[in-house]
Amino acid sequence: MGTDETAVAGHLQELRRGTVVLASLAALRTPGYGYALLESLNTAGIHVDANTLYPLLRRLEKQGLLTSEWNTDEPRPRKFYRTSADGEQLAATLTAEWHRLDASLRDLTEES
Repeated sequence: MGTDETAVAGHLQELRRGTVVLASLAALRTPGYGYALLESLNTAGIHVDANTLYPLLRRLEKQGLLTSEWNTDEPRPRKFYRTSADGEQLAATLTAEWHRLDASLRDLTEES
């Protein structure tokens, strides 16, 4: 009996969903704009769609986890994002939890 590819894809997407928040907060410790973040996340193996990332950036900004400013020095203005102090605290909390979960999962899978 094979695994339904659609079900697997759904579970993988669910597993990755929270990692995009943590990865964005970590990557934006160095200010960047949305497209550059999208490329760097994808290059790092954290695949995210632009239609997912841009609303996420706006939500994180609204929550005070990112700050932003417009760079109007270029012909086309770009909005640069940076992780705020609250975002740094959340990133530290999420990272600690990630490590805890990783250790727990390693214990569980090594017992099998």
